Amino acid sequence: MTVTTGPGNTGGTEEGSGARQPGGPSGTAPAPSAGSEAERPAHRPLPVRLLRRPELGAVVGAVALFVFFSLIADSFLRTSSLSTVLYFSSTIGIMAVPVALLMIGGEFDLSTGVMVTSSALVSSMFSYQMTANTWVGVGVSLLVTLAIGFFNGFMLTRTKLPSFIITLATFLMLTGLNLGLTKLISGTVATKSISDMEGFDSARAVFASSVTIGGAHLQITVLWWLLLVAVATWILLRTRAGNWIFAVGGGVDAARAVGVPVARTKIGLYLGVAFAAWISGQHLLFNYDTVQSSEGVGNELIYIAAAVIGGCLLTGGYGSAIGAAVGALIFGMANKGIVYAQWNPDWFKFFLGAMLLLATLLNAWIRKRAEATR
Repeated sequence: MTVTTGPGNTGGTEEGSGARQPGGPSGTAPAPSAGSEAERPAHRPLPVRLLRRPELGAVVGAVALFVFFSLIADSFLRTSSLSTVLYFSSTIGIMAVPVALLMIGGEFDLSTGVMVTSSALVSSMFSYQMTANTWVGVGVSLLVTLAIGFFNGFMLTRTKLPSFIITLATFLMLTGLNLGLTKLISGTVATKSISDMEGFDSARAVFASSVTIGGAHLQITVLWWLLLVAVATWILLRTRAGNWIFAVGGGVDAARAVGVPVARTKIGLYLGVAFAAWISGQHLLFNYDTVQSSEGVGNELIYIAAAVIGGCLLTGGYGSAIGAAVGALIFGMANKGIVYAQWNPDWFKFFLGAMLLLATLLNAWIRKRAEATR
């Protein structure tokens, strides 16, 4: 069997498949001959092709949840309510999408929640202490956040330790640094206001403004979210890097044997997570002006849960960016739907846990059915 990873390896997945191997234009197998298995998806019935989409279970769950809250909560379908749902979903989805790519690549990142806060703290404190234009702080924050992502990827590839251990250590270190440095520099557990500093208004327009589309007021984070979904989907389905991501998630040794740059791919994935954390951190800062140093703890589990609900496997090699986006949308609908239905919000975490379990079981069942139709 001959497998290639040359420049021509830029095609998408076999239709309906969420996992690829490093070879062939479609990334699912070496280049087939005419009439072979790889040419059959175009002739398969639509239901069979849909079954092979990793995000199918999440889409079904999202539709069911939307219909459910539409029926029991009169205010759920209001334009303002849907805008709120999309905003909450976007704050999760911006991080869930790169986390999904990382999981497809076979790794985790438990530092994502506090990394968002670290990004906001660096931007705020640098701008305030240096009395600099806020865009200088934003730029420094980008460099620092990318350095954290690089550290995670570099330590993973050099030490061969599990990503759980590496990123758990980063999580603990960042949690301590966020609190310790904020108290040391600001004298309190929160940053000082920078709303009167030069560049604040323009930075807020980029990271925390709202736009009106069709009469609906949408936070700009929704546009950032959709942009990240589009870019991540293009990378996974149309680039050689997408082949590499699926390959390292499916098996590191096999991927390395056919020439996939495993270390570079994993470091790149962690840099992608860090970039999204920077975007979320700047939104956190410019939306609220000040940042609490203890924020973000626990959010990493929500990002992972959204990716899993969206069809990503914990074992890697399978999933999609669209699925992670739908998973984030499910979180948004559940969170705000409970409020609009006037339920006791104390039950929210229980609801999310049950939803995560059911979605995982549904995804597993759909995947088994898809494999049975091959």
